[in-house]
Amino acid sequence: MKKSLLILTALLFFALFGAACQPAPIVDDYELGSDAYVEALDILIMESFPVQVNVLVSGYLPDGCVELHEIAVERQQSTFILTLTSRRPTGEIACTEALVPFEETVPLDVYGLEAGTYMVVAQDVAEIFTLDVDNILQP
Repeated sequence: MKKSLLILTALLFFALFGAACQPAPIVDDYELGSDAYVEALDILIMESFPVQVNVLVSGYLPDGCVELHEIAVERQQSTFILTLTSRRPTGEIACTEALVPFEETVPLDVYGLEAGTYMVVAQDVAEIFTLDVDNILQP
């Protein structure tokens, strides 16, 4: 009797231990959204010619399951519009409920632009930068 109880207890222990040590499920399906929130934009102008301009985008994601998927850049005249796309795994996944900060560097295509003031917009955050001279190599 004691031996069978001992075996049963050991089997139960190993079954529970094995279930707790299973790897995280692999997620193949994601739902795209706009859950990334921008807090700040920092314009970084490289000291070179032609000038190169990067934007440091910082903000947060609403929980541990959401990740930044893509930052698309579109230029409309003198304004660069950054569109952030996030993705979240579909299905029932346990997520932390804490905000997750992010920081991404996004290059802007400024080659060939004329001297002037330009704006960068991401959600409700905007910053400006100025090109002092036309940004094109002269032969």
